[in-house]
Amino acid sequence: MTAQDASRVPRFGREFFGAGETFTRIGAGALGGKASGLDLVRSRILNRLDTGAFPGLEVCVPTLTVLTTAVFDAFVQRGELRAVVASEPPDDRLAHAFQQTALPAEFVGDLRALIAQVRSPLAVRSSSLLEDALEHPFAGVYGTKMIPNNQADVDARFQRLTEAVKYVYASTYFRGARHYVRSVGQDPEGAEKMAVIVQEVLGRRQGDRFYPTVSGVARSYNYYPTGHARPTDGVVSLALGLGKQIVDGGLSWSFALPYPNAPPPFGDARDVLRNTQKRFYAVNIGRPPLPDPIRETEFLVHPGLDVAESDGTLRWLASTYDPQSDAFRPGVQGRGARALTFAPLLRGGTVPLVPALRQLVELSEEAVGAPVELEFALNLDPRRALPARLGFLQVRPMMVTDARVAVEEADLSAPDVVVASTRVMGNGERFDLHDVIYLKPGAFVARHTPEIARELEAVNRQLTEGGRPYVLIGFGRWGSSDPWLGVPVEWAQINGARVIVEAALPNMNPDPSQGSHFFHNLSSFRVLYLTVPNGDGGRVDWAWLDARPARSESAFVRHVHVTRPLAARVDGRQGRGVVTHGGTD
Repeated sequence: MTAQDASRVPRFGREFFGAGETFTRIGAGALGGKASGLDLVRSRILNRLDTGAFPGLEVCVPTLTVLTTAVFDAFVQRGELRAVVASEPPDDRLAHAFQQTALPAEFVGDLRALIAQVRSPLAVRSSSLLEDALEHPFAGVYGTKMIPNNQADVDARFQRLTEAVKYVYASTYFRGARHYVRSVGQDPEGAEKMAVIVQEVLGRRQGDRFYPTVSGVARSYNYYPTGHARPTDGVVSLALGLGKQIVDGGLSWSFALPYPNAPPPFGDARDVLRNTQKRFYAVNIGRPPLPDPIRETEFLVHPGLDVAESDGTLRWLASTYDPQSDAFRPGVQGRGARALTFAPLLRGGTVPLVPALRQLVELSEEAVGAPVELEFALNLDPRRALPARLGFLQVRPMMVTDARVAVEEADLSAPDVVVASTRVMGNGERFDLHDVIYLKPGAFVARHTPEIARELEAVNRQLTEGGRPYVLIGFGRWGSSDPWLGVPVEWAQINGARVIVEAALPNMNPDPSQGSHFFHNLSSFRVLYLTVPNGDGGRVDWAWLDARPARSESAFVRHVHVTRPLAARVDGRQGRGVVTHGGTD
């Protein structure tokens, strides 16, 4: 949406709730990609939704106002921040410089009026000009900050809001964002401008925490179908609490849209307990933490399921393990272990969540003209489930290719196979891969994954500066925010990889990466992605890799270079992929 198009969005009238308008703007500039997507939702999707088919379920875009790019332009220009940005300082120094700069005076009154009347948590979200484009959706590149907004003093609430806005502005030029923008052929100082969404957080207060009952991501295309599901059936991932749990690659519960009650792809009850959500994100509305305006998670807490159970929010989400039957029973009953299977919600039929998501996905695909990913939050009545409120938080296009690449079952066991997988993402082939970076199986320790991420960054920088794409092989989930599930890399730390492999170890075998932000970086850069879980018919030829001389080697990471290029082929139609070598160097 251009700046001219944004003019049809009503101006903020200094009332946030109860003003009749739930989508407004401050400033005359552009809305940015994320806000434009939400405008599409309200103008071309929700007004076509058959709300009568979902009694008791309100579907909406939570109330928001957008600080257009005009506010950002004035802030950067008057604060003389271009010189600061051009010097590319570390993120913390950059963020401090932005925090010390005053917001443009002509827009401060609107923000002050907003915060004076609102006493519930707010999400301050990025909406840049480059976000949510089909070719390169900038998912997770920029900052989002939740603020509790519950202080009695208006001045204190106003300060927290302005700090959050400035944090999002600064994230436009953080190191990871600069690397990403340059990797897609853009100039981070010239091409990008930032609008900011200030939006109500859908949820309910539970003690010192505020969070929705459920957050979710729905995709119209599923790269990892199981059972009877097809890729075009789509997939939904659900989590308790704020959606950060899903988009950052934490454990969540996934199912194909047509089969919400299908048994999960786990071997036994212990496997279920290992692979379901253990903690959740919430806004801290209790005792405020020490001020830290340049930290994105300043006002978030991450408690365990025992806290959620004491809050009473597991009733519609959890199942209880019954040792006599060695099975899980829907609901919270007895003293058995709890697992977030969402069975009471999905099987009971009380809340028409799945039918609503099916229709929303279909309407969104029609409106966008491509496969889509939706983010949403659901708030249930704690006693009766209904009435419930389903908040539509984002729509973005997915990149799905249809090139025909054939990988037959016999190819998986060929003698020249380095990696073979029956669970892949993407579709295509590459024949220009002379480098492999892999984590050493015998040295891998989960508690060292942050250190491993830093080691990978150094090798990645060397290869990207030389224009050398490479194969990356590791364990667990790449890009997970939980270091015990995999290596918590940011995209900028591995952005030269064009084939990425998730292998498994006996003590680390989570489901494949489904983190929304990381996922979109993979698809937009057409990275071929292969997973090799335990007992799934795939393999990694570690002996062949170890036999190659090392270009560099550290305690955890090994880099090898081969004269004859490796070939990578991924057949997205049949869900197979291989990386093969061209013989011994």
